[in-house]
Amino acid sequence: MSGKRDYYEVLGVSRESSDKELKKAYRQLALKNHPDRNPGDKEAESRFKEAAEAYEVLSNEDKRSMYDRFGHDGLRGAGYQGFSGGVDDIFSAFGDMFSDLFGFGGGPRRRRGGHGPGRGSDLRYDLVIDFDSAAFGTTEEITIQREEDCGTCSGTGGKPGTEPEICATCGGRGEVIQQQSFLQIRTACPSCRGAGQRYAEVCPDCMGRKRVAKERELSVTIPAGVDDGMQLRLTNEGEPGMRGGPPGDLYVLLRVQPHEIFERHGDDVVCRLDLTITQASLGDEMNVPTLEGEESLTVPAGTSTGTLLRLPGHGIPNVRSGQRGDQVMQAFVQTPNSLTDRQKELLRGLAAIDGKRVKEREGHGNLRRFLSRLTGHDR
Repeated sequence: MSGKRDYYEVLGVSRESSDKELKKAYRQLALKNHPDRNPGDKEAESRFKEAAEAYEVLSNEDKRSMYDRFGHDGLRGAGYQGFSGGVDDIFSAFGDMFSDLFGFGGGPRRRRGGHGPGRGSDLRYDLVIDFDSAAFGTTEEITIQREEDCGTCSGTGGKPGTEPEICATCGGRGEVIQQQSFLQIRTACPSCRGAGQRYAEVCPDCMGRKRVAKERELSVTIPAGVDDGMQLRLTNEGEPGMRGGPPGDLYVLLRVQPHEIFERHGDDVVCRLDLTITQASLGDEMNVPTLEGEESLTVPAGTSTGTLLRLPGHGIPNVRSGQRGDQVMQAFVQTPNSLTDRQKELLRGLAAIDGKRVKEREGHGNLRRFLSRLTGHDR
C-alpha cells in the first residue's frame, strides 16, 4: 500500500471540488510553504512538493479520474512518478501560477541557474485501440511532433557564422533580481530569456527560438490487459532537454473502443445469452462466442432469466499478473411472439399437467390482423 496522504486531504478540499476550488486551495498552500518564504525549512519544502503533486494530479481530468478509481497505486501503475526533478520541476510546471501569485513574470526560482541543463518537457499522445488489442496486447506505430534543436543554428538561435554577445540587461548572469515586499525574487532575464547572451542576428529558420517542430515515428508496445484511461510511459521520448539536460517522457493515453458483444468488468467480460423456453427448461449444450472464437457451453435445465453462467479463464488477462478473468453470460429467456397451432396445443397440455387454467389472449400481431379484416384491408 502507498504511504502517501490522500490528495484531497493534502489540499483540504472535498472529492467533488471544482477546478476553481482546487486552484484556490493550491495557491494558498504554495504561497504559505514557498521555499523563498521558508529558507532552510525542509518541512515547508516537503509540504510545498506534496501540494504541487496533489494539484498536478487533481487538476488533470484523466489523472484525477484514474486516481479516483484506483488511488496512488493506479497512478504508479500507469507510470506517474510525480515531480521527480524536485522544486525546479514544480516551478517549470506552474510558472504562470507563480507569476500570478507574486505579481510579475517568471516567479521565484523558476530560472535560477539558467545556464545549467534543463529537463525536456513531457508529452502526451492519445491512442485509440480496439477491444481485442487491449485484451491481448499489440504493437502500434505512432507519429508524434516535438520541439528539437534547430539543425541550421545547432540550437543557438543565432544566424550561422555570427557570435553571441553578453546580454546588457543581466550582464551575462541570465537572471535579474526584483524586490517584492520582504522578498528578493530572482527571475529569468527578459532580454536573453536566461541564456546570459544574445545574438544580434537570429537564425532565419527558427527565428531565434533555437528549436523547430519535427515529426518522429515510434513503435508502442501495448501489454495485454490494459484498460481505457491507462497510460504508458515511454522514457526519454518527450522533448529534448535544454543545454544538454535529459529529455522528457512521452505518456501514451489509451482509449479503448467498445466491443459489439462484450463489456468489460475488471478482468471479466460480460455478455447476454438469449435462450428459448425449451433450452431454458430442458437445458442444452450450445456454442457461444468468446474473445477467441466459439466455445461449448452447458446450459443447466431450469435456467431462468438473470441466471449467470461462466466460462472460466475466457476473460481478459490481468495487466500485472497475466491471470485471465472469466466470461460471464446473463441468461435471458425469450418468449415467442407467435405460435403455431401445434405449439399452442402442446403448451395447453403443459398447462393442464401443471394444473393451471390459462386464459388465452391474442398477441399484438393477431390483433393487427383482426383489425385489418374488420376494415377490409386484409390481403
